[in-house]
Amino acid sequence: MSKGVIKKVAGPLVIAKGMRDANMFDVVRVSDKHLIGEIIEMHGDLASVQVYEETSGLGPGEPVVSTGVPMSVELGPGLISSIYDGIQRPLEKIREKTNSNLLQRGVEVESLDREKKWHFVPTVAEGAEVEGGDIIGTVQETEVVLHKIMVPNGLKGTITGLKEGDYTVTEDIASINGEKGETKIQLMQKWPVRTGRPYARKLSPDMPLITGQRVIDTFFPIAKGGTAAVPGPFGSGKTVVQHQLAKWADADIVVYIGCGERGNEMTDVLNEFPELKDPRTGKSLMERTVLIANTSDMPVAAREASIYTGITIAEYFRDMGYSVALMADSTSRWAEALREMSGRLEEMPGEEGYPAYLGSRLAQFYERAGRVISLGKEGREGALSVIGAVSPAGGDISEPVTQATLRIVKVFWSLDSSLAYKRHFPAINWLSSYSLYLDNMEKWFNDNTAEDWTQLRTEMMGLLQEESELNEIVQLVGMDALSAPDRLKLEAARSIREDYLHQNAFNDVDTYTSMPKQHLMMQLILDYYREAKAALSEGAKVDDLVALPCREAIGRFKYVEEAGINAEYDRIIAELKKECAEAVARKEDF
Repeated sequence: MSKGVIKKVAGPLVIAKGMRDANMFDVVRVSDKHLIGEIIEMHGDLASVQVYEETSGLGPGEPVVSTGVPMSVELGPGLISSIYDGIQRPLEKIREKTNSNLLQRGVEVESLDREKKWHFVPTVAEGAEVEGGDIIGTVQETEVVLHKIMVPNGLKGTITGLKEGDYTVTEDIASINGEKGETKIQLMQKWPVRTGRPYARKLSPDMPLITGQRVIDTFFPIAKGGTAAVPGPFGSGKTVVQHQLAKWADADIVVYIGCGERGNEMTDVLNEFPELKDPRTGKSLMERTVLIANTSDMPVAAREASIYTGITIAEYFRDMGYSVALMADSTSRWAEALREMSGRLEEMPGEEGYPAYLGSRLAQFYERAGRVISLGKEGREGALSVIGAVSPAGGDISEPVTQATLRIVKVFWSLDSSLAYKRHFPAINWLSSYSLYLDNMEKWFNDNTAEDWTQLRTEMMGLLQEESELNEIVQLVGMDALSAPDRLKLEAARSIREDYLHQNAFNDVDTYTSMPKQHLMMQLILDYYREAKAALSEGAKVDDLVALPCREAIGRFKYVEEAGINAEYDRIIAELKKECAEAVARKEDF
C-alpha cells in the first residue's frame, strides 16, 4: 500500500507526492475524510488523482493512501432494481446513512447488501470439474431474473463444499481445488471497470433487437449486440426514445446510465421506472433494470467513471447468457467530464478543447458491445447492445463527440428538431438516419417476419425519398404543377409519415407495434398506393382517390388491438377495392 501527501488541489484533480509505489488506475483514499479517487497519471513519485467527490476544503500535506487495486464493481445478487451513483455506491443506502437527500462526501457504503441472505441452489454436483465462466448454481434475484452464479475467470479445478442454503454475498458457498490450491467461492465477485470481461468468441450481428418502434424496426434496425447513437438537439426527444427502448426492447436486462443529465430528468426516470409495468412479465420494469444516476450537479470525475461502471455490470449479465440493453444518456456530458479533467492535467487540447484521445476512449466503450459465446464449457450465447444518446451543442452534429461516435457505431438515429416542433415523434429523420446492419439482417427479416419484408421496406423508403424531391418542386411552382401520379405519390408518402412513422408513446396500443402488425401496416399503405395508381390509370380522378373514405381507417389501423388486426386489414382492403372501383365508375358516368 503506497502512502503520500497532497501537493496541489485543482478542482477534482489532486496531485499527490510520495506515490512512487502506486500504479496507474489504483483507487486511493484522499485526506482524513476518506474521499475516493483514482490515479490517472504518474510522474516519478507524483500521482495525479481524479477525485470522485467534492474536494473543497482539501489542502497540501493531507494524506493520500493507495488501496493497491483498480476501480472495480461488485457483481452478485442485489444488482437488479438498485440505483447507484457513478462509482456504484447505492444512493438509497447513502441517504439512509446520512439522513440527507444531498450526496454527502466521504460516505463509505458497500455496493451490495452484506446483510441480506439469498437462497442458493447448486446446479452442479460436488466433485465436478469446472472452469472460469461455468455456472455452479442460481439465485432467484427477482421474480423475473434468475441470477446465475459463475466461476470467476481464471479459476479451474474440482468443486468441493457445495451445498444449497441461504447465504450473504460474502459467505463461502463452495471452494475449488486447482493448480493454485484451494480457492473459496462467494456469491459475489469483483471486476475492474476499465477492463472488458472476456468471452470465448464474438458472433455476427445478424439478428435484430426488436423494439416495437416502427421507424427503428422497419427502417433503421439495431442488431442484438449492436451499437447505436441517438444525436439530437435539446427537446428533440432523445430521452423519450431511450425510455421507449428500455421498456419495449427485446432484452432480458436493462442498464440505464444517466450520465451528467439534468437532475429533474433523472428524478423522472427514478420515479417512472418503478411505476412502469414490464409488458413481457406484467411486473415492475425495475425487476430487470439497473439504474446508474450521475446528475450534472454531482462531481464531474464520477461522471467519467459512470459509463464504465454501467457497461461492466451489463457484461456480467451478458456472460450469464442474457440479452442486455444498455442506455447511456448522454455520452456528450461524459466527454465534457473528460475534457475538464484533460484541461486540469494540462494536456494538449484537440478539436474544440476535447482531448486528442476522445475517439479512442469512445471506441473502448462502444467496442465492449457484441453478441458473444461466453466462457465456460456450456458456451452460452449472450448479447450486449449499447445505445448512446449524444447532445451536440446547438444541435450541430459536426462537433467532435458526434463525429467520433458516428465513426464507431453502425446505427445513426438522427433526431430532428423541426420534426419535434411539428409534434412528430419519434422525431427520427428518415432521410438522414441509417443502419449498417440492414444487409446482415435481411435474411432474418425475410425468414421470420414475411418474405416480402425487405421489398416493402425498400418501396416505402423510395416513396419517402421521392416525396422529398417533389416537395422542392411544390415549394417552387406549387402543387398544381404536379402530375396526377406525382400527387398520388405525395399522398402515399404522407400516409407513411403520419400513419406509420408517427407513433404515440403515451397510447396503450400504439406505444408498441409487433412485427406482424408492422408488416400489415406496410402492406396496407402500399396496397392503397397500388390500388389508387391502378384506378388512376383507368381514368379515376386523383382528387377522388386522395379523398377515399377508407383513408381514415388506414390512418387509424395503428390503434387497432393486436387480436383484431387481420380481420380489420381484410375489411379495409375490401373497402379500398370497392371505393377505387366506384372512383373509376364515376369517370365513366361523367
